[in-house]
Amino acid sequence: MIFFNNVGYLGMCGHGTIGVVRTLAELGRIAPGRHRIETPVGTVGVELADDGTVSVDNVDSYRFASGVEVEVPGHGRVRGDVAWGGNWFFISEQAPCALDLAHQRELTAYAEAIRLALEAAGITGEAGGEIDHIEVNGTAPDGSGVARNFVLCPGLAYDRSPCGTGTSAKLACLSADGKLGEGERWVQQGILGSAFEGSYRLSGRGIAPRIRGQAYITARAQLVIDPADPFVWGIVA
Repeated sequence: MIFFNNVGYLGMCGHGTIGVVRTLAELGRIAPGRHRIETPVGTVGVELADDGTVSVDNVDSYRFASGVEVEVPGHGRVRGDVAWGGNWFFISEQAPCALDLAHQRELTAYAEAIRLALEAAGITGEAGGEIDHIEVNGTAPDGSGVARNFVLCPGLAYDRSPCGTGTSAKLACLSADGKLGEGERWVQQGILGSAFEGSYRLSGRGIAPRIRGQAYITARAQLVIDPADPFVWGIVA
């Protein structure tokens, strides 16, 4: 399974995996139980429950660097961790505003400024891996104390989900800091208030995260391939 967005493909996508599993179930291709899916960064395990929820056993995740500081124009020094969760993330607790949809444009501009600053400073993941996802963490604006994030993906697209790979990277940081124990439950909201449930077991240099969430079928589509159409397979520049 390969995940595409508006600028290319991603190494891994948690909510995309959940959506595909739910779709395969809707089409009658798989039954509840455990399955395996190949992704560009490795094979992940998935479990479809009888109630339609999906758990993803993601690739091993780890924190590569902690307390990384970068000078961001207009925002001063921003501090965060560099972590792998199937994609490379810079994870910061410095939110410039409330983490809600009303501030989406401001959060997008802020996260993009961080990404550009990291690139300009030569800050990367392991082996020069490009940090192409920025995750800003805080708590839900309702005062409940539940963790909430804003995740900017490549191509200036923000993640409407809580981000499965970002949650995996966050769990790796929590584990490294001793703030979340093996098997303990973590609830992670996204910018819309929807939530994933995360946990992990120790594995290798970091953790093996498990992300549980829900997807819904919204449409059925049919593509028509007309051999007389000169652009049936797209427009080549």
